[in-house]
Amino acid sequence: MPNGEFAARKLVRQRKHQRLLKKWLKRRKFKLKQKYDPVGTVPRARALVLQKYAVEQKQPHSGQLKCVRVQLIKNGKIVGAFCPGDGAVNYIDEHDEVTIEGLGGSQRGQMGCIPGLKYKVVEVNGTNMVEIIKGRKEKPKR
Repeated sequence: MPNGEFAARKLVRQRKHQRLLKKWLKRRKFKLKQKYDPVGTVPRARALVLQKYAVEQKQPHSGQLKCVRVQLIKNGKIVGAFCPGDGAVNYIDEHDEVTIEGLGGSQRGQMGCIPGLKYKVVEVNGTNMVEIIKGRKEKPKR
């Protein structure tokens, strides 16, 4: 490590370089979340359902995960969203308005055995999915 009367410039440059190696700081400094995340900086986003489909779970699990392909209202980007809950996909129809949020994987990524999906469905037509599945509320018609 340089030390001396004229070492300040080198020390500052080295510190700046070391700080940019931290992933969270680099994402914040260059605004990478705003640029590349379809939902953007907000925790939730509204979207329209385009289609329903199922995906295979990753090893070592087996089974079909029910998902929906949605188009975000704010920017028109198309993403896939997981439908959590038993029989949740039966309450979602095409052209419904849903609210999606992050699935909870590390560094805003996929979670567990769910392949390539970063979002989950939270509301359908403004009504909470958990309450619809448990039968407390009925899904409103659009």
